[in-house]
Amino acid sequence: MPNTQSDIVKYAGPESKAVSMVYTTKRELALTFNGMADKGTMERLLDQLDTYGIKATFFLPGMRVAEEPDIAKEILARGHEIENNTLNRLDMSKMSYEQVNKEIDLSNDVIRKKTGVSPNYVRTVSGGYTDDVRLAAAQLDMQAVVGDSLFLYNWQNETELEKRNYIRKYINRGGIIALDTQENRTIEESVKLIAEGAKNVGYQLIRLDKLMQDGGERKPLEQIPGYDAAKINMNDANATYNVMYKKEGDLKKEVVLSFDDWGTDYTITKILDLLAAYKVKASFFLRADGVEKNPNLARAIIEGGHDVGNHTYSHPVITSITPEQLQQEIVKAHRIITEAIQQQPTMIFRPPTGVVSVSTLKVVGATGYRNIANFDVDPTDFNKSRTSAQIVQTIKDETGNGSVVLLHLLDDIQTIQALPSIINTLRGEGYTFVRMSELMGLNIGQ
Repeated sequence: MPNTQSDIVKYAGPESKAVSMVYTTKRELALTFNGMADKGTMERLLDQLDTYGIKATFFLPGMRVAEEPDIAKEILARGHEIENNTLNRLDMSKMSYEQVNKEIDLSNDVIRKKTGVSPNYVRTVSGGYTDDVRLAAAQLDMQAVVGDSLFLYNWQNETELEKRNYIRKYINRGGIIALDTQENRTIEESVKLIAEGAKNVGYQLIRLDKLMQDGGERKPLEQIPGYDAAKINMNDANATYNVMYKKEGDLKKEVVLSFDDWGTDYTITKILDLLAAYKVKASFFLRADGVEKNPNLARAIIEGGHDVGNHTYSHPVITSITPEQLQQEIVKAHRIITEAIQQQPTMIFRPPTGVVSVSTLKVVGATGYRNIANFDVDPTDFNKSRTSAQIVQTIKDETGNGSVVLLHLLDDIQTIQALPSIINTLRGEGYTFVRMSELMGLNIGQ
């Protein structure tokens, strides 16, 4: 039975967990809908989901389920999931705890009576939540308060390319995409773009309950060995460092493919797939403000057996900022990457743009990142005007024993197109591929 207001005492236990992205490296994400539009809109939406073979999650308001239970039953009959969008979709941030509790509880009760389904998750009308929402959800034995990694509003005057690129940005492993069936006037167009975007990356859109089952729990930063391996240390006068542009005098025909910066799942997953297909292990130096937004993708890189190193937080030219700022950039990046990949990164630093000085190298070394990887082969693949053929030719012309090739993870450049030819060309000349940690004679995680 639902609580009555006089029965409700504020819960004193732990809050329900709040989820806006599921921690997983599986190539899947959830498509979710809020509210319940009119019958015609809902039927067209369900037909469209069938067309694309998508199973989705619908957060339904209890009052709408009470008014039109047949729509809710049809959602279930099509294989979709129903969850709780509160009773009346009111602004819960302005409610008392008792009111919050009743909005969730009464909605659960209506959905259960009308459909036979007991919701496990709750989402507010805004997708945001207060402590009271999380406490009430816990008191009502709900598994989580669910937000989103992307709430897609109505399109305005965007071009088709702008729309597709925007969607591409948010097709993330473990992502939770939300659309409002009552407010979004372009919902059918958006579903089409999302379905096509997921297909282009090779990701599957699944129900939230399955995504949650497939996901794991991330350990807090402080529980991960090596989280404090990088520290602020302004006493750098005697700091040591080892900087390598290439392995001089290398008698072996070995070369490192290194990738800098950050990009979308679309770009990075295709690079990872190509490296796996050609059995190449590489070195990735990650811009941490990107990792911060998409930790699952960083974890996928480490699971591929590649080096994951530090490329600062926000990609400054390190000779243009103060020593304090430089160390803050490195330490912040270290902690974000560590928490994302759930282990200590490869303790190698790559300076953005490659520009360094003796003084900045000492500042870097003092943080704990004593090994610094630069490069000797730069095909300037970040330049969008460079063709894949030009990229390959530069690498062929400039690579020697012990070379370090600089490539990038940026979107809309020709690196993906060039990569198979890069690998085949270098292999054809007798080169083998090693990681930067191997070229420098380090153990992974050192």
